[in-house]
Amino acid sequence: MELKDIQSLIKFVTKSGASEVKLEMEDVKITIRTADHNKGETTFIQQMPQMASSAPAPAAAAPADQAPVETKEESNLITVKSPIIGTFYRKPSPDKPMFVEVGTVIGEGDVLCVIEAMKLFNEIESEVSGKIVKILVDDASPVEFDQPLFLVDPS
Repeated sequence: MELKDIQSLIKFVTKSGASEVKLEMEDVKITIRTADHNKGETTFIQQMPQMASSAPAPAAAAPADQAPVETKEESNLITVKSPIIGTFYRKPSPDKPMFVEVGTVIGEGDVLCVIEAMKLFNEIESEVSGKIVKILVDDASPVEFDQPLFLVDPS
């Protein structure tokens, strides 16, 4: 892993609001801890094993399994938000169909989109069942941590 990749990972973790991220690959172990989210202080620990591999290590992103979900107080719609910073894509590849459209009925665990972060495509799965009412982000647009992506009607 190159220094610029490590610096990008530190910036990514700091902006994401995660308190700690551990990354283990063949030739490197990295732990990134943020002391205070508001001040942006970051502790960086890197451990190299005795026999480092010369093969390039794959890039990785902060652990984020599924999108957080919040209920809007003014209505019964649920907002699906981005769990990470990255680029939002509505389909798995340019020649494939969209994951969901407005009006699509979804269930828990259905893939809604992918977010690319550091060349890693993270599938964002629904934590609720319902119908897609609105898609709030354009395809191939950058998204921030906790940015609303979809509105879902759970009824």
